[in-house]
Amino acid sequence: MLFPESRLRIWLYNQPCDMRKSYDGLSALVKNRLRENPLSGELFVFINRKRTQMKILYFDRSGYCIWSKRLEQGRFQSQAGSEEKRRLEWTDLQLILEGIDLRSVRHFKRYRHPIQTPVEV
Repeated sequence: MLFPESRLRIWLYNQPCDMRKSYDGLSALVKNRLRENPLSGELFVFINRKRTQMKILYFDRSGYCIWSKRLEQGRFQSQAGSEEKRRLEWTDLQLILEGIDLRSVRHFKRYRHPIQTPVEV
């Protein structure tokens, strides 16, 4: 079960992925292609060429987890691009899971509390 956290980082692998890959294959993609640490606890999202299947790899405290979804109708609406990875917000992932095209969504500017740095005395 996925539980969102406010500072959870989500990475979309922006190239089509072979859905036969499991824990080892997906973690190798994370290390070698995305240049990220698969043990970081971040979410790594993979979508197949037809955009009908999705896998999300993450590491919790005791091991790897894969969340998988296969659509019976329609396609996941993700923008393929030239870059290999793209950072997603939690709401972006929810929209993709619901089949909503991110290009049609209007994002309004929201206030974000700046990360406070320690004050030197």
